[in-house]
Amino acid sequence: MADAPVRPSAHTTATVDRPATIATDGIVAGVIAALAVAVWFLVLDTLAGRPFHTPTVLGTALFRRGAGLESPETLPISLEMVGMFTWVHALVFIALGGVASFLLSAVERRPSLGFGLLLLFVMFQAGFTVAAVVVTPQVITIIGWIPILAANLLAASSMAAYLGWRHRDLSIAP
Repeated sequence: MADAPVRPSAHTTATVDRPATIATDGIVAGVIAALAVAVWFLVLDTLAGRPFHTPTVLGTALFRRGAGLESPETLPISLEMVGMFTWVHALVFIALGGVASFLLSAVERRPSLGFGLLLLFVMFQAGFTVAAVVVTPQVITIIGWIPILAANLLAASSMAAYLGWRHRDLSIAP
């Protein structure tokens, strides 16, 4: 009697073999990370008495080249800037989630790539910090380092938590 073929679990098949699932995982991870950051700043802004201040500042810096940021305390909340920035913010995180999901699926196939992925993550975080200082020093002054770094940590940890849950069997070899 012939042995029945071994069927991998749905979890393994979903994350390794199907590009659509890799893309879906990336989208979900990106949306989770974007929501974590948006909620973080909404809470901080609301506690400071200025809901939507941070996305207004970021939208103004991005879409109006900083016009009006000379006196941020008088910058009116702009739902147009909030909406435009929120879309860009979500799309960037979805793209980052897609890249992370793709890279994790590659590590599942070749565990020796895991350390390189970890190193890439650390370099990306350092690059984000340097880029923020160089490109947007005025925004950092307005929003503050601690909230920005905390938001970055929230985004990375929420994305990692979701992708870690989706890639439970992931192993990294030296």
